Amino acid sequence: MRVLVDRRYREEPNGGRRAARSGAAARSGARLPLWRRAVHWVLMGLSATVLAGVAAFLGIYLLIPDPADLQPQTDAAVSASQIHYSDGSKATTTGAVNRTKVTREQIPDTVINGVLGAEQHDFYETPGVSVSGTMRAVISGGEAGGGSTITQQMARNYYDGLSQERSYARKVKEIFISLKVARELTPDEIITQYLNTIYFGRNAYGVQAAAQAYFGKDVSELDQSEGAYIGALIQKPSTFTDPEPDSPEAEALRARWDYAVRGAVKVHAIDPGHGITRAEADELEYPETIPWRGGADGAPALEGYIRDAVVRELGERYDLTDQQIATGGYEIQTSLDKDLMEAAQTAFTDTLGEVPEGTVLGLAAVEPDSGEIKAFHGGGDPVADTDNSLIQRAQAGSAFKPYALAAGLADGRSLNSVYDGSSPQYFPGLTAPVRNNAGESYGPVTLLEATERSVNTAYVGLTTDIGPEKVRDTAEDAGIPAEQFDTAGLGPNIALGTYQVTALDQATGYATFANGGVHKPRHMVTEVKGDAGEAAPVDAEELSEGTRAFSKGVAADATYAMQQVVEGGTGSGAALDGGRPVAGKTGTTDSATAAWFAGYTPQLSVAVGLSRSDGQPLRLTGVGDVYGGSTSALIWKDFMEQAMDGVPVEQFPDPVWGGGDAPEPEQEAPQAPAPEPVPQPEQTSPEETTEEPTEPPEPTEDEGDTGEPTPPDDGGDDGGGDDGGDWPTPPDPGGGDDGAGPPFDGDQDWW
Repeated sequence: MRVLVDRRYREEPNGGRRAARSGAAARSGARLPLWRRAVHWVLMGLSATVLAGVAAFLGIYLLIPDPADLQPQTDAAVSASQIHYSDGSKATTTGAVNRTKVTREQIPDTVINGVLGAEQHDFYETPGVSVSGTMRAVISGGEAGGGSTITQQMARNYYDGLSQERSYARKVKEIFISLKVARELTPDEIITQYLNTIYFGRNAYGVQAAAQAYFGKDVSELDQSEGAYIGALIQKPSTFTDPEPDSPEAEALRARWDYAVRGAVKVHAIDPGHGITRAEADELEYPETIPWRGGADGAPALEGYIRDAVVRELGERYDLTDQQIATGGYEIQTSLDKDLMEAAQTAFTDTLGEVPEGTVLGLAAVEPDSGEIKAFHGGGDPVADTDNSLIQRAQAGSAFKPYALAAGLADGRSLNSVYDGSSPQYFPGLTAPVRNNAGESYGPVTLLEATERSVNTAYVGLTTDIGPEKVRDTAEDAGIPAEQFDTAGLGPNIALGTYQVTALDQATGYATFANGGVHKPRHMVTEVKGDAGEAAPVDAEELSEGTRAFSKGVAADATYAMQQVVEGGTGSGAALDGGRPVAGKTGTTDSATAAWFAGYTPQLSVAVGLSRSDGQPLRLTGVGDVYGGSTSALIWKDFMEQAMDGVPVEQFPDPVWGGGDAPEPEQEAPQAPAPEPVPQPEQTSPEETTEEPTEPPEPTEDEGDTGEPTPPDDGGDDGGGDDGGDWPTPPDPGGGDDGAGPPFDGDQDWW
C-alpha cells in the first residue's frame, strides 16, 4: 500500500500537493473569497431564470390557441351590406357596423404607403412584435401605450379575448397571438385584415367605409395624398372625424398627415418596393374631404327609406333575413337613379310649396321594359312616416279606369264602342245612382270620349257589360297586387277606383300599357353579391320574360285614349314641353280625399298620388279645389321634365281601333271606324231625384281644362253603391292602414 502511494506521489507531485493542501484547507475550515461565491450564485440564479423564462414562454406559447382556432370579436366579424345607386355610388348601408370588407387587390399601394408611413415603416421587413414597444409595456405593467406593430394592432382589434384595456395580462396575450399570426399569415394577409377591421371615425369601420365616408369614393380610387390621410386617421379616429377649420384638432390632423407622408419616404428607404420618394412626397397636397352628415343618426330621411325598401325586397325576392342583410356584408346594386330620387323629393315642394302635416305625397317611377324602379318619394321621417309611395295607399278614383278600358278592349269592345253617358243612372248591383262629375249628362259617348272626359256612367256601363271580374283580373295582370282587392267589395263601380292602391302599384300597372301589354315585376334590387358569390332572385325567369297581361293592340288603343286625356282632356296639365308624347289618366275621389295622375312616356311610367293618412279631404294652401288634374298632374310634369331631359323622344304605337294585334310598323295605321252602339243594360230610374245636375264651372287658369270641375255637394241619395259587401272604414288618424278613404257611395261623383 505504501509503495503505491509513493509511486503516485512521484508521478504526480504537484497534483498530490494540491490535493493535500485542499484537504488540509478543508480540514482547517478555510472558505473561497466572498466575491467568488457571489458571482457563483448570481450566475446560478440567472441560469435558473433564463431556463424558467424559456419554459414559461414555451408553455404560454403552446397554451395560446392558433389564429385559425380563435374567434373574431363580434363587431370585427360584422359587415354592413352596402346599397348602391344605379351609377354605382353609395346610397346607404344596413346594420349598426358600417363595414365593407375588401381584398388586398382592392386596396391600392397609395393607401398601403400612407398606413405604413403613419403606423410602421418596417412592417414588411420585421417580425410581428415590437421589442421596444413590448419592453415599455412590460416595464409599465401594460400602462405605456404605443409601440405596437400593425400585427399587434390587428390581433388586438380582431381576435376575441383581446380587449382594448391596458393591462399586463392583455399585453402578454397579445404578444403571443401576434407571434403566431406573424408565423402563419403573410404580411399582405395581416395588413388586409387590419385595414378591414379598425375604426376610422365617421362611423366607418374598415378602409372601404372610410374611403366612402371621407372622400365619397371606393378605396381603390384613393390617390397618394388621400392614402396618407387614411393612415393619419388611425391614431385618433374620433378626434379626427370632423374637426373645425383652424381648430387644434384640425392642426393635429394636418400634422399627422405630414408625419404619414414623411413616414412613407422612410418606408421607401427601408423597403424600395413600398413607400414613396422624396420628390413624390414634395408634390403632394393636403386633400379635401366631403362634408360629414353627423353619422347614422344624422343621415337624410331618403337613406332610411331606401334602406327599408331594399331590405323588404331582399327578404321577398332573395329569401334573406334581416340579420343576414344587416351583418352579411352584401354588395347590393339597385336601379334607383340618384338624380331622379332627388327630383322625386323636390317635385312636391316645387309645385305645392308647404303642405299640411299628414299629407301623403306619393310618387313612383318604373321603367316599362324592365320593371325597374327608378325613383320614389318616401316621406319626411322613415321611423314615424310610412313610405308614401311604396306602402301608403289611397282609393284610386278614375285613375283605375284604364284597366276597365283594357278589359273591355280585350273582350271585343273598341274605342268606338258607344255607352250611355247620361247622369244619373242606376245599375244592377248598386243601390244608389251613379253620377258623372258635377252631374253632367253626356248622352251616348264612345269609350274614347268617355276616357278623355272621364265619364263615370259610361265606364260603369262598360263594367256591367263585361263583368267586374274581368276588370279586376286585368288590373292584377297589369301589376296591381292581389291584396289590394281586399280593400273594397267587387261591383260594377270597380272602374271608378274603389280599390286602394299605392303610387308604385299605379306606376307598375301603367308601365304594362307602355310596354305593349307585357308586365314586368317591379323591383329595385338588380344584383346581390356576397361571400358565396352572386345571389339569384326567385323571380329571375319572370324578370327576363315578363308575363302578357293583354295584347299589343289593347295596349296601343288604351294608350291612344290616354293620350287624348293629356292632349285635351282632364290631364292637360301633364303635357310635356316640346310635344313629347304622353299618355295618362287623372283621378280624384269623392270629396277630394285623394288626387291622382298616372302617366307614361314610352321610356318611363310615373304615378303621383296625394291623400291624407287620416282619410280626410285634401286641403292644400293656395290650390283651391283639389283635383288630380290641377295638382298631381303638375307634380308629374315637374318630375318628368327632369327625368326626360336628354332622353330621345319616342313615339307610341298607332291605335288599331279594335283591341287586336297592333299593325307592323311598315303597315298603314287603320282609320277610326264609325262609332258602334253597344246594347246597354236595363236601367232603373229612381222615383225622385233630390239633386239637380249642376253646370260645370269655367276652367281656372291653373287647371287649364274643364275635365275636373268642383265636386257637387253631397246632398243626393245616400245609398251605398256596392254589391252588398262591407266597404272599408277610414282608419284612425295615424293608424296603420295608411290612407284608406271613406266608403264609396254610388251617388257621389268620382272623376
